[in-house]
Amino acid sequence: MTNGGIDVAIMTKEGFPIESIQSHADERAKNGKPLFSRDCATYQIKTPKGNTLWVLVNHLKSKGYGSAAESNAKRQAQAKRIREIYDAIVETHPLVAVIGDLNDTPDSVPLAPLCGSGSPLKDISENFNFDDGGRPGTYANGTKSNKIDYILCSPALMTTMTGGGIWRMGVWGGINGTLFPHYDTIKDKSDAASDHAAIWADFDI
Repeated sequence: MTNGGIDVAIMTKEGFPIESIQSHADERAKNGKPLFSRDCATYQIKTPKGNTLWVLVNHLKSKGYGSAAESNAKRQAQAKRIREIYDAIVETHPLVAVIGDLNDTPDSVPLAPLCGSGSPLKDISENFNFDDGGRPGTYANGTKSNKIDYILCSPALMTTMTGGGIWRMGVWGGINGTLFPHYDTIKDKSDAASDHAAIWADFDI
């Protein structure tokens, strides 16, 4: 799925067919402009056990480009709409995940619809099976203030989680790249696969 040439997508392996795809790239904010910076692509996936998993893939408005107030307002509007989409799906399909770079911390006002105390969504980092290697953040050096990438689960999906963590092998950490292990082929910051580490989880569904 693409919006303005910037992609969000999903990849599945054999035995996990994608049964439907819905784009929200054409939805508009109150000012008439596109609501989603990079879509909220919604995928329906069948598992080998015959269950249906819904995945909402996102990349919310960054904190750069424009004023902080404008960026925060757009991110909050995006989070609110994602929550609406989630609520509509979970009424009849209990296994739902909201994933992606949400570009803000869990305690932020913009992410309150997804991460706040009133949200039913569960952050996989709060599961006892999750291992962050002592660094809760996913961006750059992995500090707490850099926790901006998420896998948020419906309560039913969270109960099936068997493991998870943050994979940093493709990321350069610190001035000398030595804050955490990385691939030997990464000799400099410019060699890094990304400035975002990969957050992952296993589910028995």
